[in-house]
Amino acid sequence: MWSRTEEQEALCEAAARAAQDILGKTLKEDDEAERFRPEYIEALGEMGLCGIAAPEEYGGLGLGYLEYAMVLEEIGAVSASYAVSVAVTGLPQIILAQHGTEAQKERWLPGLAAGELLGGFALSEPEAGSDAASLQTTAKRRGDTYVLNGTKFWITHGGYADVYIVMARTGGPGARGVSAFILPGDAPGLSFGKKEEKMGLRASPTVELVLEDVVLPLDSRVGDEGEGFAVAMQALDGGRITIGAVSVGIARAALDVAGPYACERRAFKKHIIDFQGVGFMLADMATRIEAARLLVHKAAALKDTGKAYSTIASMAKCVATDASMSVTTDAVQVLGGYGYTREYPVERYMRDAKVMQIVEGTNQVQRLIIARSLRREWMRD
Repeated sequence: MWSRTEEQEALCEAAARAAQDILGKTLKEDDEAERFRPEYIEALGEMGLCGIAAPEEYGGLGLGYLEYAMVLEEIGAVSASYAVSVAVTGLPQIILAQHGTEAQKERWLPGLAAGELLGGFALSEPEAGSDAASLQTTAKRRGDTYVLNGTKFWITHGGYADVYIVMARTGGPGARGVSAFILPGDAPGLSFGKKEEKMGLRASPTVELVLEDVVLPLDSRVGDEGEGFAVAMQALDGGRITIGAVSVGIARAALDVAGPYACERRAFKKHIIDFQGVGFMLADMATRIEAARLLVHKAAALKDTGKAYSTIASMAKCVATDASMSVTTDAVQVLGGYGYTREYPVERYMRDAKVMQIVEGTNQVQRLIIARSLRREWMRD
């Protein structure tokens, strides 16, 4: 039987309490105003929630992805926008911990893990979303520097982050020509375009990032030349676990509204949960959440134990994000007309859930990854 350890239980309780105390007061206001508050990330960092998986020697908690997923679920149940922010500021930490030099780790990891610095990740481009290997941003060697030029789209924390991990082309076409770089947020030549007006995650800024003759020293490169695409894909494999965890949190929050409502709302002299059409809907919602959580935790546990987890991570991302979209849609239905108004939060949960099927690789791409993995397995047989 699945259960959490006492330490995990205490961590989850602390995360839930901190998320509610820090984020809960302005959720509706910030969603409607599309307002991001960096000080909230700093406050979460003070509680240790921004460096769950970062090494202890660099200020993190040194825990596994399983604990990371549990914490993100708790934050996601309060605010998907800030759960995504914690996950995104975690990406540079994961990348630098795995691939960075000692100097790079010492320079950036303590601040990121503490929430004092905000991180970003810049891979996608106008013509390179799902096909990330076709990116066109260049990093040309000039003496003891690289000069970066190009445009990145859909950048969470664009204009706010203190540091970005940027993928740029140092070689020929395809994945082997891509390298990874540390880009300080105040680098000369770095600017930002329009802020996207989004359906959901409205308290999380998504901004165009523009590089115009940005000069970086050689020691800004993460790993060797040509390793950037592999670095990015490894980060995204882990990112699929985190997005799955956030999605479970969103779905759980929606059920936590719809279930009690169905037990209070009466129609035809009965509580609406006692009508099979509503009761079965709620049963399916609860079941989807449990199944999604277990798959997310399996992917996290495989990663933590050093076993192959990429395919399971894709499955977890698909199942959890599809479940979140289904559960939140059904929650709106259970609440009826009230669900369609901003008086109740389920309409926000539904809007937030949609993008989870798109980010960190669309669910169509995840199914392609899964199918290719199955083909390799079956062809060997």
